[in-house]
Parts: sequence; C-alpha cells; structure tokens
Amino acid sequence: MGSTFEQMRANVGELLRGIDRYQFNPAFFQTSITSQILLKALTNLPHTDFTLCKCMIDQTHEEERPIRQILYLGNLLETCHFQSFWQGLEENRELIDGITGFEDSVRKFICHVVGITYQNIDRRLLAEMLGDQTDVQIKSWLSKYGWTENEDGQIFVYSQEENVKPKNIVEKIDFESVSSILSTSQ
Repeated sequence: MGSTFEQMRANVGELLRGIDRYQFNPAFFQTSITSQILLKALTNLPHTDFTLCKCMIDQTHEEERPIRQILYLGNLLETCHFQSFWQGLEENRELIDGITGFEDSVRKFICHVVGITYQNIDRRLLAEMLGDQTDVQIKSWLSKYGWTENEDGQIFVYSQEENVKPKNIVEKIDFESVSSILSTSQ
C-alpha cells in the first residue's frame, strides 16, 4: 500500500513539473458538472470567476445545450442587458434547479452595477432590472443599499461626488538636490 501511494505521488509530481500541468483532461468532461460550475461562477459577479471558467471550456463543448444557454445568460449579465437576462432565465428555469440563492446573487450584482452607474434611477426601471420585483422586495433592496426614494418614483442611488476623494500631493525638494542639477546645466 505504501509503495502504491509513493508511486502515485511520484506520478502527480511528474505531471506538475512539465507542460502537462496545463491540460484539463477533456476525456473526463461532464456537461452537468460544468454547467453547475458556470452557474455558481455567475453568482460571484463582478469577480472574474465566470470569465476564467469560460476560458477553460473546450470549443467543442460550448455548443452543448445547457452550456450554450449559460454562456448566453452570462453574456447578457456582463453586457448589462438585465431585462433580457430575466427573460432568458425564465425560458431556462431548469438550469438553476439546486442552486440556492442564484437569483438574489444576480440581483446583488445588478445593484452593484446600478450603484456605480446611476445617481438617480426610476423605480419602474430598477424593478425591471431586478426581475420585476414587488414593492416589498424593492424596498428591501433599497434599505440594503441605503438608497432612498422620493415621491416622484425616483430613487436616489448615490452621489458620485462622494466618490471623488481629493489627494494632496506634497513634494519636498531640498536645495542640495536642486543645486547639483543647476550647476551641471550651466
């Protein structure tokens, strides 16, 4: 048993040293597992997990049904076509079976995008972007992000002026360093 373990350790060590460490064993590809990984990576937007996972998929597998739909949905999110994303998700509801919190994670990403893009947004537009949420659900997202709504249905998202942080740059140049430059320039 000990010799088998040592032999496996040596094989793994050899694989990690050469160019083979970058091969992903396409013979063991499983569409269902890959789909789950891609969907979980979507829940972590705006981080680059989804892009990294996409790059690891062989082109021959990109056209398989669930992967093609997930890549399409991911593209809609990355390009901020949120209303189209919710329509596409509704047509492919079975994709997210078993992934707890998928929709709320996507809504969190959408709120992140809204927060860095808008100062004010119409309540109706925000509701559409978040997947036609009810008034109670919208109020929940507003309170979570500290956004306020006025009586005209406009939501104050964020003052972009608060993001601007002036920085004082102070340069200290002593006379000795300048005097050597002046003496060589004459």
